[in-house]
Amino acid sequence: MHISRRFPMFPEPAVSAPSMKGSSTAVNHKVLIIEDDRDIAKLVEMHVTDLGCKCDVAHDGEVGLEKALKNTYNLIILDLMLPGVDGFELRARLVAGIRRFLDERGYLEVETPMMHTLAGGATARPFVTHHNALGLDLYLRVAPELFLKRLLVGGLERVYEINRNFRNEGISTQHNPEFTMLEFYQAYATYRDLMDLTEEMFGRLADELKGARRISYQGRELSLEAPFRRASVQELVAEAFAVEAGSLDDPERLRALAREHRISVDSAWGAGRLLMTLFEERVEKTLWQPTFVCDFPLEVSPLSRRKEDRPELVDRFELYVAGRELCNAFSELNDPDDQRQRFVEQMKQKARGDEEAMPHDEDYIRALEVGMPPAAGEGIGIDRLVMLFADAPSIRDVILFPLLRPES
Repeated sequence: MHISRRFPMFPEPAVSAPSMKGSSTAVNHKVLIIEDDRDIAKLVEMHVTDLGCKCDVAHDGEVGLEKALKNTYNLIILDLMLPGVDGFELRARLVAGIRRFLDERGYLEVETPMMHTLAGGATARPFVTHHNALGLDLYLRVAPELFLKRLLVGGLERVYEINRNFRNEGISTQHNPEFTMLEFYQAYATYRDLMDLTEEMFGRLADELKGARRISYQGRELSLEAPFRRASVQELVAEAFAVEAGSLDDPERLRALAREHRISVDSAWGAGRLLMTLFEERVEKTLWQPTFVCDFPLEVSPLSRRKEDRPELVDRFELYVAGRELCNAFSELNDPDDQRQRFVEQMKQKARGDEEAMPHDEDYIRALEVGMPPAAGEGIGIDRLVMLFADAPSIRDVILFPLLRPES
């Protein structure tokens, strides 16, 4: 399958299908045209049908993605020219800007393994591969977190990595199974320190890439001026469902809310998982302006440090901008006994059928027993961040070679 890009400076759409022209098999070729301008789409369709090809047309990127996943096409013609600055040039500038920002603050860029013996560091379903020489199944990494924290144990106090993660999950306008992630860790810092650092980083990127901290995304304005809003998960859920925040500690009350609003939940889930499901279903998409969502339940945060005053919660935040999560950060759990018990709970969840539960990583616990300093760490999805600054509606618009269904 071939993907052709059409750029506005060309007088006519560049349909890169010379092998089809005059071919006796051209009628068997199937072409998908993704273009929001209906006049241009009609012109391209006319050119392609003149070649004897069958055409599908989508005037919306999400519809086009759905068609591309459900069907096999010999050629996909789409416009990858993003507003203002070419998205891929912008992407390179954004990554370079992040590196400068962290390097200036004494962080060391490192590389950690891409193949793991255990799929740890995040609650996600992994891709499995096999090492022939060792006769061993391995997992493409879902996150580099546990290896980066081993470097804190080894004495490196500020480290970061920009590299690929792989999660064997759904494909959508916000998710690609192979994606680029920044993760950085700082000894003797807390998650609140990382809030300040994140505000500073986003403001500087806005200055460098857009020349202003008030930007437009998909026709709506948002401000990257500090300080960003800070709100707890309970506070936001209570606001969305018009209930008292204090009632959201009760799992039966949470199940009743889910039933009332026709939100599917599992009977085995505790209050923390139920609360986060209500948040994901009703709150996430409403958070347009930058918002640090704080005070996550312990139940869904197996690597985070407990809050001293409320041990059922953890010192963690996620940053939401334009209705989607961009960052996840927390003060790190460095108590090996507590971490071992968290892994035990994760294995119980896995035994109940949770494919995303973390495995028990005894090697990582041994590293904690050596001694990890108090620290905080953060992950930022590079692809989603590029979407924001490039004003791109789909993650596939900012990935050069997104995964598509191959020809059979």
